[in-house]
Amino acid sequence: MSRPLPVALVQAPPRLATDPLSGFAEDVGGVLARFPQTRLVAYPELHLCGTDGPPAESESRLRDAAEPLDGPRVRQLAELAGDLGVWLFPGTVCERGPAGELFNTALAFSPEGRLAAHYRKVFPWRPFEPYAPGDRFVVLDLPDTGRVGFAICYDAWFPEVARHLAWMGAEVIVNPVMTTSADRAQELVLARANAIVNQVYVVSVNTAGPLGTGRSLVVDPEGRVRVQAADSAPTVLTDVLDLDDVTRVRTFGTAGLNRMWNQFTEADAPIDLPLYDGRLDPRRWHVTDN
Repeated sequence: MSRPLPVALVQAPPRLATDPLSGFAEDVGGVLARFPQTRLVAYPELHLCGTDGPPAESESRLRDAAEPLDGPRVRQLAELAGDLGVWLFPGTVCERGPAGELFNTALAFSPEGRLAAHYRKVFPWRPFEPYAPGDRFVVLDLPDTGRVGFAICYDAWFPEVARHLAWMGAEVIVNPVMTTSADRAQELVLARANAIVNQVYVVSVNTAGPLGTGRSLVVDPEGRVRVQAADSAPTVLTDVLDLDDVTRVRTFGTAGLNRMWNQFTEADAPIDLPLYDGRLDPRRWHVTDN
């Protein structure tokens, strides 16, 4: 069997701070007109938040533009996804939480026009970002296709994130990124490593130049790069992910050998994990449906 997921990754510069949603519907519609079989469209981190300008001004604008999840921005994006009949991952937004805190939050909208999931970045890039950390990992089911998890930019540097998402059943990790610094080369290695050690697809969509360093990519469950932007120029990467490849790799092993999710036997003793004040229990070491 096959479970195809046609995706379009839009490597683009952030939209202008004056009116970031202006023209966004036309942009998404243009992508779908060029690639009409697309089921999931993904944009970079903070794409709709107007982050241009000096850092102090940018942070001030982020705070001014922050909205709760029941605000007009989310309603507009939900309507757009419904109008276009597509899974829309518009990057992340600056969310104002219930206690007034700021979160860097990834959004996912369904083809029916609803907010299907949101994920607050667990590992803000400190000391450079003003956000409070989220407190949970998030996965989302795409009916008749598979399960998607979220990891925002710097989250990818922490193996706990991808490992928990895979344990929660994620077959694709969508990683919206706004990398403007010299460490994109390392992030490309991490994208492949997270895919390999968790046997998942990793989809990393970065901001385009002149602000971002681009080089967005798609990595398959065995760590092979399927498609990658050559540089920071604006572009749209397209691919069709077959989520049954995740099932195949987990069943037969990476390179037909390594089956990490079937590592333990019932006779194996738990392993203490003092870093987490916890333990690795062989009875829980398998992909879940929760």
